[in-house]
Amino acid sequence: MSTQHGGTVTLKPISEVAEFQKNLIPANIPGTYALKPILENIASAENIRNGVIAFRDFLYLFFDRLISDGHLYAKPPKKPSSVAGYPFLYHMTNLLVDMGYHSKLAESGDSLLITELPLCTASIDENGKKKPPKIPASGQIECLRFLALCGFVFTGIDLEAKALHISETQPLEVSYPGNPFLLTGLKALSVADIELRVGRRYWNDNNLLRCDYRLLKAEDSDMRDVLKDFLHPLPKKIQNFALNLHQRYTDMGLACINTRLGIISFAYVYTGNSRKAMSERDIYAKRVWEFSYSIKNGYCLFVRAKKTDKYADIIEKFPAFLQEKIAQGYGCYRKLGRERCQVDCQGIGLPLNDSILSISGDIETWLDNEMPDSLRK
Repeated sequence: MSTQHGGTVTLKPISEVAEFQKNLIPANIPGTYALKPILENIASAENIRNGVIAFRDFLYLFFDRLISDGHLYAKPPKKPSSVAGYPFLYHMTNLLVDMGYHSKLAESGDSLLITELPLCTASIDENGKKKPPKIPASGQIECLRFLALCGFVFTGIDLEAKALHISETQPLEVSYPGNPFLLTGLKALSVADIELRVGRRYWNDNNLLRCDYRLLKAEDSDMRDVLKDFLHPLPKKIQNFALNLHQRYTDMGLACINTRLGIISFAYVYTGNSRKAMSERDIYAKRVWEFSYSIKNGYCLFVRAKKTDKYADIIEKFPAFLQEKIAQGYGCYRKLGRERCQVDCQGIGLPLNDSILSISGDIETWLDNEMPDSLRK
């Protein structure tokens, strides 16, 4: 939960955060796809694509190490701002982006030469006041040690030092002997993060730690393929259930948007014939239902039911537990007089597990009756 919704934030163990993030890594990265022109000067398209896959494989190792040894590196903050608010993760992301973006790839492709790391360096603001580095010295050494544990090699740095200012050790040579292609992938993904990413980063919307190769693609990805990748940790029958719902309601006329406004979501929205430009947040607010993945609830289907009084006779034919869920409704827990905020205002939630398969037909009937009248069959 977020402090914006009230209540006390309970930090999740770093192992759980790592498990959550690991599921966001794309399982199926295509072997060929056209790249955006901005990446042409980094390396050949083939080497970049190979580098992205190598970086994806590194992330599996990274999160496995974080699951087993993360408690030694990712120290909990005194006042967490989110359930996954470990400074270590933010420092790691910033360091990797800095390393990739502010570096020169050797002609051989087997090392990166870094001459500046702005986020690791103190600066002077417009008023002449000294600003500390965005990644403190203690965070720099912890991140470097963890990357070394995962196979990175930093030439000329003493990783046993109590503290380290990376800015004082430049130029810095970085290599990854296990698969040098990773360095090309890191370079390309860092450029994409700086120059192609739209909007702010959320803790679970981290282009680098998610290996978001789609930012590199010249063409937009098919939303069904993106959803399929999102569902990949789930059993095949549940994946098929979700994909069938996606197809049914996009065919019916709903738009599907992949949003990461604090949660990972595929929201189904009726936009009508509106010509008014809307932000992602505005579109999300109009959603009828969504697939969601969060560290609190896992994979869920959420329905924002607003027409139940119009089809009460149909609801009476649903299984008792589904009737009860619908009767409870949704909304702010505090306004409903139940308990302190639980951030359950997304809609009526059903876990995406085996239990949902037995009511798949009832869910279609339910969603059909929530459709805008103009789309009803």
